[in-house]
Amino acid sequence: MNVNTQFKKGVLELCVLVLIERKDRYGYELAQEVSRHIEVAEGALYPLLRRLVGDGYCTTYLQESSGGPPRKYYQITPEGSEYARETVSEWRAFVAGVTRLLEEGEDHE
Repeated sequence: MNVNTQFKKGVLELCVLVLIERKDRYGYELAQEVSRHIEVAEGALYPLLRRLVGDGYCTTYLQESSGGPPRKYYQITPEGSEYARETVSEWRAFVAGVTRLLEEGEDHE
């Protein structure tokens, strides 16, 4: 497994939580939205969504669709919103630290 795959696995949960917090979404819609920013296999999303529901960060509901069977939508819970805020804060601190490290390394070259 390459490093890029590890990066994606680590940040996919954060991306999904942020998107669901903005508005309720169904699985394929989430896959499309995440893929606009980072390349991700649709199949990687569903185990993550099941875990988020199991952990109490999201709930699901069915909604009729115009062209086919009802869609399962994911909705963030209050616990999920809190977890998303904490994770975004941790992510920003992590990225800032890595950026500083990389920039310091450039100064010494």
